[in-house]
Amino acid sequence: MNNSVINRNVLLLNQNYEPLTVCSARRAIILLFQGKAEMIEKADSLKIRSVSRSYDLPSVVRLWQYRKVPYKKIMLTRKNILARDGHRCQYCGTTKGPMTVDHVVPRMKNGNDSWENMVCACVKCNNKKGDRTPEKAGMMLLRVPKRPTFITFIQRYIGDSNDRWRQYLFMD
Repeated sequence: MNNSVINRNVLLLNQNYEPLTVCSARRAIILLFQGKAEMIEKADSLKIRSVSRSYDLPSVVRLWQYRKVPYKKIMLTRKNILARDGHRCQYCGTTKGPMTVDHVVPRMKNGNDSWENMVCACVKCNNKKGDRTPEKAGMMLLRVPKRPTFITFIQRYIGDSNDRWRQYLFMD
């Protein structure tokens, strides 16, 4: 069995079609064979084969029974700040070069480590802003930073690449 196929990403939905997580095709297939889930969307025309049969590879699966899921808190990390902002400088909009994390209100001015006070910034803008607020530095934020939701992270994870997932993740 081709490892790249069995390790493809599959969107796992709760019984009410709420996105739960992204799992491997291997895990999704196990859920299907155990009778715990149903296939909602197939992955292109990909198949997995046994000696005597072939099966469609899932792209979206839905659990048969509703699972109560605790609130999924997204950890405040440098990697997650950069992901939330799409690796785009929140001052100039560039995606080129190394990115840093900037405190909108600097720590020296009682700024805290929070989703609402930290943004992705290129090195040039971070140095230009220094230990000042954006207003004092004459710089504007492209958008106000806020805490992301779990669905926001799944949306960023897939980008625009998986059309089969769009109807379950985006309000079109």
